[in-house]
Amino acid sequence: MPVILAFVACGILALLALFQLALIAGAPFGDFAWGGHNEVLLARGRVNSAVAIVVYALFALIILNAVGRVDVLSTLVGTIATYVVAAFFFVNFVVSAVSPSPKERALMSPVNLLLATLCLFVAVTGHLAH
Repeated sequence: MPVILAFVACGILALLALFQLALIAGAPFGDFAWGGHNEVLLARGRVNSAVAIVVYALFALIILNAVGRVDVLSTLVGTIATYVVAAFFFVNFVVSAVSPSPKERALMSPVNLLLATLCLFVAVTGHLAH
């Protein structure tokens, strides 16, 4: 079960990376991200989106490490890192829940809460998959 949930989390991260890539390319979805201030992201927002893609890739590695599908971190460091990723998404849930953008609140709040829950479950049970 932890492996399946890890793959679900990584799939969601991949979709978020594609969303960020679309924002970088100028897609008019900026009101769903980064506070929803600009429908088409300005230069700073595009840089933030590029950084987010890198962060999502690192998070995917951490999650896959937690269930033994990649081996880049020790078990202890990997478990701690997975808890940190879960905390990151919980904080993002809170931030998106108070966003001035109703579209961001509607889309990103549940996505961040789902990712926080999946990552927490993987952090707690990931060692069972080894």
